[in-house]
Amino acid sequence: MKKNHLLIGITSALLAGGMFISCSDNEIPAPNPEPGTGDAQSAFIIPASVTASGNTTNVLLTAESIDEGTITTQNNGLVNDGATQWVFYKNQYLYGLTYNQGNAGDTRSYVLNADGKLETRSQSYKVKRFTTYGIYDKYIMTLSSGDGPTEWADENGYVPQSFLVSCLDVAAETKKDNDTKDKNYLSENFLGNGEYVTLAGILEHNSKIYSVAVPMGLSQYGTKDGNGKWILPGNEDLVKTESGGSNSSAYEKDELLWTQYPDSCWVAIFNDETFATKKIIKTGKISYACGRFKSQYYQMIWAADNGDIYVFSPSYAKTMTDPRQQTKLPAGVVRIPSGSEDFDDYYCNIEEQSNGKSFLRSWHITEDYFLLLMYDRPFSETGYTANQLAVFKAGDKKLTYVTGLPSSDLISGFGSTPHIENGNAYIAVTLTDGDPAIYKINPANASATKGVTVKATQISGIGKLK
Repeated sequence: MKKNHLLIGITSALLAGGMFISCSDNEIPAPNPEPGTGDAQSAFIIPASVTASGNTTNVLLTAESIDEGTITTQNNGLVNDGATQWVFYKNQYLYGLTYNQGNAGDTRSYVLNADGKLETRSQSYKVKRFTTYGIYDKYIMTLSSGDGPTEWADENGYVPQSFLVSCLDVAAETKKDNDTKDKNYLSENFLGNGEYVTLAGILEHNSKIYSVAVPMGLSQYGTKDGNGKWILPGNEDLVKTESGGSNSSAYEKDELLWTQYPDSCWVAIFNDETFATKKIIKTGKISYACGRFKSQYYQMIWAADNGDIYVFSPSYAKTMTDPRQQTKLPAGVVRIPSGSEDFDDYYCNIEEQSNGKSFLRSWHITEDYFLLLMYDRPFSETGYTANQLAVFKAGDKKLTYVTGLPSSDLISGFGSTPHIENGNAYIAVTLTDGDPAIYKINPANASATKGVTVKATQISGIGKLK
């Protein structure tokens, strides 16, 4: 049974990498560097790659400043195998997450030693295929949904869906995978409507895990449960009569692909990484809240500095082909106020301020400012591409497009690991013609200033290690 389906037709060209900001106050042991003569230092780390004659070399560059100047990959940096996503853990560790599919390679981590030299740590991991990831407590977690234990199969041989979770202990360099036989991890009928879900994003808040539960439709197990009791009247023809599709859009016979409830959003709140205790909250103001590109479900749930949690919905269900599975709701934002575990009456319609355009990614910058990676045209048109940035001021319900960037038709991608420092966001920008560079985004006036230029083909992100 092939899972992790994604919407068809999203054409944005984005770079690999990723950053999730943890709200935890837990202290993690600092790296133990090799003995050296230098004082404790910090450095910016830029994952870059150079492609020449059809061959690509991945390099982790080190820079003292990213506000100006030029750095090169020639005879410089730490050569590595690349990664599916780059994750900076609290300025202490850098993990290159690579899910082990085919010959994709191993997940490795890096640390800055006392001499200011970037070095590879000894342990490597085989990380399963994942669709979302994030930081919780002392872990970097990767998650997806997939087949549960075969002993739970029904009379047709169909098994319920489960969450597949890996926890990387960043300091101890160990990995543990969940036991799918533990019913805490069942994603089948997670919302009580028969549909299985996948999770999008991990937000650590008040020592709990907040994640968006994205309804995926009915699995083979779900369509047969109770003689089809979860299939809404009139939707019987949505159940697949044969297998088909390919890659992330593959489906199996007897599946009902994509949700029957496109006009709702659910957030799951777990007490910890064991998923033993959960609470599910729901709103009908927005559609499900996740950004999607190929096999990745991007985080759309973030905490502002005052503890309010904002949930962003791009309304991707607008792109569904069947009207019964299309959302009527525009891209929008709702809120879980500080001290509460439920939605309040806050709502903002993003499309009213963007001429109907949606967004692919979001990140918290500072205070109640958020950075959005915007599409260049509405979902109702074809060929939409995420090549613009905007700042959203949640308290004012105001969206402002960023000025000072290169022309959007020259931008081929943004790195998906912004670095936040002194209230500004630093993000990698790769161009169709010319060297990529780091740009500093000032959220107060939504302006971009060009920083360091990198002599490379592309740069995948930016972070800092101490």
